[in-house]
Amino acid sequence: MADQSTMSASALAGRYREIQQVYLSDKRPWVVGYSGGKDSTCTLQMVWAALSQLPPEQRQKPVYVISSDTRVETPVIVRYIDVTLERIQVAAEAQGLPIKTEKVMPTTDRSFWVNLIGRGYPAPSRRFRWCTERLKIQPADDFIKQRVAEFGEVVMVLGVRSSESATRAQVMSFHRIKGSALSRHSSLLNAFVYAPIEALSTEDVWTYLLQSPSPWGNDNRDLVAMYRNAQAGECPLVVDKTTPSCGNSRFGCWVCTVVERDHSMEAMIDSGEEWLEPLLEFRDLLAETQNPEKKRLYREVRRRTGQVNFIRGTDSPVPGPYKLDFCKDLLRRLLQTQVIVQRQAPPGEAPILINDAELHEIRRLWRTERGDWADSVPAIVRDALGHDLDWIVEDAVSFTADDGKLLEEVCQAHDVPTELVVQLLDIERDAHGLKRRHAVHTKIEDLIRQEWRDLDTIIAARRAGRNDATSEDQELELEEEPELPFSNLGAAG
Repeated sequence: MADQSTMSASALAGRYREIQQVYLSDKRPWVVGYSGGKDSTCTLQMVWAALSQLPPEQRQKPVYVISSDTRVETPVIVRYIDVTLERIQVAAEAQGLPIKTEKVMPTTDRSFWVNLIGRGYPAPSRRFRWCTERLKIQPADDFIKQRVAEFGEVVMVLGVRSSESATRAQVMSFHRIKGSALSRHSSLLNAFVYAPIEALSTEDVWTYLLQSPSPWGNDNRDLVAMYRNAQAGECPLVVDKTTPSCGNSRFGCWVCTVVERDHSMEAMIDSGEEWLEPLLEFRDLLAETQNPEKKRLYREVRRRTGQVNFIRGTDSPVPGPYKLDFCKDLLRRLLQTQVIVQRQAPPGEAPILINDAELHEIRRLWRTERGDWADSVPAIVRDALGHDLDWIVEDAVSFTADDGKLLEEVCQAHDVPTELVVQLLDIERDAHGLKRRHAVHTKIEDLIRQEWRDLDTIIAARRAGRNDATSEDQELELEEEPELPFSNLGAAG
């Protein structure tokens, strides 16, 4: 391996020999993480070159090249990745290499828009970065688990380097298998990690890419230009939590609000991609909702659990999910942004910001979990896009917008929380026609236990020491916390 600024011919030959030895040492298939950035491109090119030097009869073990698409990647990067994956597949088949390409994406129920607009999750922040697990870790882990189920074990080939992440280097060193180039994965059973460029410097990587032509026909100078235009580092394939995330002005998700400003998107616009400007404006709208002074405008007081929690030592409630009315406004603005961007995008590159499946799932969540009796999604889509989708026709026991208005009048007259009655009626609607209704009473009891008093009453009771539901031991030091925690499966580069 190279510790200097460039690799000698003998050092490069040594890299190729090690890759060949690891490949031939067992029958475990390889999964190469490819993000389109410099490190993963360098890794894949080295693997490609090393395997090409083997006789055809030794190139039998499958090599899966997977790329993560969060569905909210910057369109310029999506275009680059899609074209590259297609070139990789065509070139691999032509050159007799056992390489197969695959994009991994979050399922619809985990997607960014379903969580943000459907469930009301706030825009990701350093304190509540819910996106990485759902959009990156789980899709990659799902693919790896499928290969483990098929082959028993897999080797993940990652473009990670010790000089880029001290944490990653420490973890890999801790999990290193004695006498082997492999490490055990930090969290996935039967998965091993191989990092061919672990000891390379950044200059080594760029030197290799500029001196070694792409075997699938890309021009690596385009990669240099993309980095220069974005003024950014790459966004790695994430398969465990030790991998650097993309919150440091790296090109990646265009909706990223972990950073204060999206310098990479701004740089792309300045370099000639002006059609991306509406995306930046929408991203800035999401970032605005993180302003502490304005959170009460956009966020519910109650959490998704139905309770009200307070920041430790204060009478300030921890903000809950986005209000339904604001979610409706976000959906409307997102669709309008999509129309504008598609109109201004270069020919053949018009992006779909939110797909039909996500719109159907948002509609379902609003109807079943958020009391949207007005069935707002179809009307918002029709107004923004000028056409209808193939909406599911609901049964006769569904409530309407007129029902909602009447119910609100009745509840106000009797000083009863409208949302409470709405959810009680929804429980009854869901149980309509069932022969066994034993779960209905449990759901009703759970709903009644939620906090339905107004905030002033809660604070007054809290100050008087009478509010057991928000006692000191239940207060939170952090401003936000995950509402629906997922298992720690791990993340990769």
